[in-house]
Amino acid sequence: MMFGSIYSQCLGDMNGDGIKNILDIVNLVNDILDGDDVCEEPEPSICTGLTEVELWGETFDIVTTTSIDLFSQGLTGSIPPEIGCLTNLTNLWLYGNQLTGEIPPEIGNLTNLTDLDLSSNQLSGEIPSEIGNLTNLTGLWLYDNQLTGEIPPEIGNLINLTSLSLSDNQLTGEIPSEIGNLTNLTGLWLYVNQLTGEIPSEIGNLTNLTFLSLSDNQLSGEIPQEVCDLIESNNLDMDWILEVNNLIPCD
Repeated sequence: MMFGSIYSQCLGDMNGDGIKNILDIVNLVNDILDGDDVCEEPEPSICTGLTEVELWGETFDIVTTTSIDLFSQGLTGSIPPEIGCLTNLTNLWLYGNQLTGEIPPEIGNLTNLTDLDLSSNQLSGEIPSEIGNLTNLTGLWLYDNQLTGEIPPEIGNLINLTSLSLSDNQLTGEIPSEIGNLTNLTGLWLYVNQLTGEIPSEIGNLTNLTFLSLSDNQLSGEIPQEVCDLIESNNLDMDWILEVNNLIPCD
């Protein structure tokens, strides 16, 4: 009864909405035994109580704003996390500014986005894994920044993408095989990074590609036969793959 009393104090009556099944009770007991504060209040959302958001001196209504087009406006500073409150956005174009700092993970709240262009800024840090929440995206352009770290495998969730450009950054690690899930891609630009390892054979799944650029990286090994077949069938330019890499070309 002690656990039930604690639970009811925090989440309401034992017979109310607090407990859905016996698993809830088991989890609660484990939390108490682990010393967790089961009565701790959740952190309030930065969007709680907001009806509008101010970004770079402009005010945007949370409900009615569906597009932000601020390309080449001389914007400086970081992208505020409050941008994640504008959940009705379908287009966000911030390219060609002098924005710095990291891409906020709150950008993953913008699940209605179809176009996200943050290119040609001075953004740094890693690409947040939350970007994989944006499953309605058809275009993702992050090129010409100072992004580091690995390409998050969650990018493979963006199955509606037709254009993906991460070129001209400082990305490291291997090309994630999950990119092979993006079968609607017509253009994939990963050139001028520090990517290593072999080209994943799953890129051969991208049968709609008309442009593939992997040059100016540190890729090595043989080009997989699946990718060779794609290069031949789609008449892709081999130079945009081999240049400044250590790849063994197709036969």
